[in-house]
Amino acid sequence: MLTIEPIPAFNDNYIWLLHDGTTCAVVDPGDAEPVIRVLQQRGLQLTTILVTHHHFDHVGGLSALLTHAQPRVYGPENPAIAGITHPVSAGDTLDLLGRTFQVMAVPGHTLDHIAYVSAAVDASPPLLFCGDTLFAGGCGRMFEGTAPVMHASLSALAALPADTRVYCAHEYTQANLRFATAAEPDNATLAERSRVVARQRAQNEPTVPSSIAVERATNPFLRCAEPALIASLKRQGKWQGDAPESVFAALRSWKDEF
Repeated sequence: MLTIEPIPAFNDNYIWLLHDGTTCAVVDPGDAEPVIRVLQQRGLQLTTILVTHHHFDHVGGLSALLTHAQPRVYGPENPAIAGITHPVSAGDTLDLLGRTFQVMAVPGHTLDHIAYVSAAVDASPPLLFCGDTLFAGGCGRMFEGTAPVMHASLSALAALPADTRVYCAHEYTQANLRFATAAEPDNATLAERSRVVARQRAQNEPTVPSSIAVERATNPFLRCAEPALIASLKRQGKWQGDAPESVFAALRSWKDEF
């Protein structure tokens, strides 16, 4: 049986650990030390690493983990990332712990950003490891891409099956939902999610994974056609047009200064 759990790193990163009790994989290991500690405590053999993009807080642990365990390392075809042993791009597949994952190109946060998605297996839902493109209640900043590029990437993720479990790489949910509430104050589903998240964070519990269904209902960056969001942008003097990519650009700009 596949188990997935977060390994906290830095201030708010999650390195995702996938294991079957014996062998394991990790996603975006920005720091090797907490990963090695868990491997030793659990007696797990690290066989695979998945990388979504080149930022240091996602790849900083690669060198030490390659020395520690010699795993396969899948990641973007970006020579700037030292340690990738198996470069992958959109449409490629890989088998991992009984799951077949497909690679999606999701540029915007960075131009090399990819995500890994698997279909449902038996009673287990689909899985998505999306790095910093899609967050619970939000999305990544556009460090390299443009608003139309980022909006297209988010739209592709939003089109995944509703029960897809969303494993993002940061604990940003509470702050994201504060912005979402400002942008869509009358969304009752969002209000309830905010209450649940507040309880989770008060107990220092992770707020992820989320699901595509929850994100469609509460994440403003996946709701760019909603009239309520357009009305909020107009009230804020930030409206740039009703086209979804224009709404996205305005929302992202507002969030950057929120």
